[in-house]
Amino acid sequence: MKPPRAVAPPSTPAWSAGWLWLGCVALGLAAYWPALGGNFLWDDAGHVTRSDLRSFAGLFRIWFEIGATQQYYPVLHTAFWLEQWIWGDSPLGYHLLNVALHATAAVQFAVLLRRLEVPGPRLAALLFLLHPVCVESVAWIAEQKNTLSAAFVLAAALAWLRFEETRAPRAYALATGLFLLALLTKTVTATLPPALLVIAWWRRDRLDLRREVMPLLPWFAAGAAAGLFTAHFESTLIGATGEAFALGFPERLLLAGRIFWFYVGSLAWPFNLTFIYPRWTVEAGSASWWLPLLAGLGLLGTLVGWSRRSRGPLAAGLLFAGVLFPVLGFFNVYPFLFSYVADHFQYLASLALFALAAAGLVRLAARLPRTGALAAGALLLAGLGTLTFLQARMYRDEVALYETTLARNPSAWMAHNNLAIVLARENRLHEAIEHLHAARRLRPGYAQAESNLGDNLTRLGRAREALPHLERALELEPRFADAHNNLGNAYVALGRLPEAIAAYETALTHKPLFPLAHRNLGMALAMSGRTDDALRHFARALELRPDYADAEVSWGVALTLARRFPEADPHFRRAIQLEPDNLPARYSYGRALAEAGRTGEAVEELSAALRLDPAHAESHYELAKIYRRQGRRDDAIRHYETAIQLNPALVNAP
Repeated sequence: MKPPRAVAPPSTPAWSAGWLWLGCVALGLAAYWPALGGNFLWDDAGHVTRSDLRSFAGLFRIWFEIGATQQYYPVLHTAFWLEQWIWGDSPLGYHLLNVALHATAAVQFAVLLRRLEVPGPRLAALLFLLHPVCVESVAWIAEQKNTLSAAFVLAAALAWLRFEETRAPRAYALATGLFLLALLTKTVTATLPPALLVIAWWRRDRLDLRREVMPLLPWFAAGAAAGLFTAHFESTLIGATGEAFALGFPERLLLAGRIFWFYVGSLAWPFNLTFIYPRWTVEAGSASWWLPLLAGLGLLGTLVGWSRRSRGPLAAGLLFAGVLFPVLGFFNVYPFLFSYVADHFQYLASLALFALAAAGLVRLAARLPRTGALAAGALLLAGLGTLTFLQARMYRDEVALYETTLARNPSAWMAHNNLAIVLARENRLHEAIEHLHAARRLRPGYAQAESNLGDNLTRLGRAREALPHLERALELEPRFADAHNNLGNAYVALGRLPEAIAAYETALTHKPLFPLAHRNLGMALAMSGRTDDALRHFARALELRPDYADAEVSWGVALTLARRFPEADPHFRRAIQLEPDNLPARYSYGRALAEAGRTGEAVEELSAALRLDPAHAESHYELAKIYRRQGRRDDAIRHYETAIQLNPALVNAP
């Protein structure tokens, strides 16, 4: 057997990687402009570093406490930890870094292809940079796991090529270190070792066991361990278990065929991309479900036959399918609950087809006049960039995200539920309830929608109507901590404090690190006269979430109820310091100040509350009481009449 052909170091490049990176960053910023000013979206809160993890002790927990973060990706969460220190809670910094990482991966991709002597490396990089299928990975902050892991995995591949050239231990150590960083950023990068073997076969039409396979065995072992751990994490801690994931092997095989062609189709025809795609029902008895699998096997046979003439298409197909393998349906991942496909799942896999497409287009362009070829290429890239720009608009905020998703996929029950959460946060409760009813129609037995519906009804003063929905949620998921917490809120609204306390305690049994339940339990205990017990729960809520302004407000209210205003005062001040626009903090502090006889300060706080919400009836009512005591009859009448007009129930208030 002939020894493997040595790969010559690249000659002086006709283009500079540095200039290419600057160009990619500029193009990336232009294409992703609509998303750069975007807010945090769904699931970003599970990735951007929580307040209890922002210390060095928190960094230690990120690495050594399983469950401290939503997924055990410590390198990713270390990056988020550093970013939080740099730009705090501003989404802009995260968006800019994601674009920069995407541009970096595009340039690394070009350098890799050039090292492999694949035609059209810059075109392939620009296809990757500007293709709209990448928008979900770049515009969504939570998917920094994709952009960061891509940078690491491509760097590892380049370092591996250097090791193949030199066989130097230092080069192998560098490549291994970069691969481990990629693994600890996102587990899908475990597909790199088999991908490198495919590349080696493509280059030399054979594999050398000693030189190429043996050095990768530790990588295979690390990748397998990471994959098994992630699969266990998905099922036990994230919730990828249950009836929705109960598919037999034949169904999973059919699903793999359809998923493969879905991703090929979205790369070839990137229109009507959306955040949540319809979830298919696998029907093994339907011929239409067998066709994609048979077509895939036919394609494989065709590429194997064609490989006698050219190994490139088969290598690209193997790389694409191989990198997709973890999300082809053979393993359960939580997003399969609402859809078997997602644009971000093919971020890394798409590189193989971009390389194949660029090589083909360059060969085709060689037959055309240079001006015509350049114009066609520019038109293609401009079209992709325009589609990316339009797609990025849906990621500017959660309302745009879910409304666009529902326009493209009306069956997206999760989008209805998540949009309802956003609307409820904005006090658009009636609109939220409409979406929750839609979610329940689309997915009967949806515990989260039942719980959210109950919570919204409680907030509308319809706690009695809320109870059946909350009880239904707990019938569906007895360990659903949020539903227990919402049930406690309904009981408080109905004056059933012992039952409320029991509900909050049950919520904390199932979810001990639940600041909201600690705060709510503290309030229920304070209202029951158990002030010292209440204070312990407020302290725990603030230990878990040091910037929790509402917990400070509740602490102040509890002490005020116990006639301990001097102790309450600093907690109110701290709450307003944390959130100057916190309406409950301003109102509660104003009311407490009034009861303490500090009427001048009370008027200031209640007036501040009304500047935040001129229709806040309770603040008008408290001001009316103060002005009446001060003898300011006209001011008292004006605020009293406004309060009654806004909330007629206050006519009987003390």
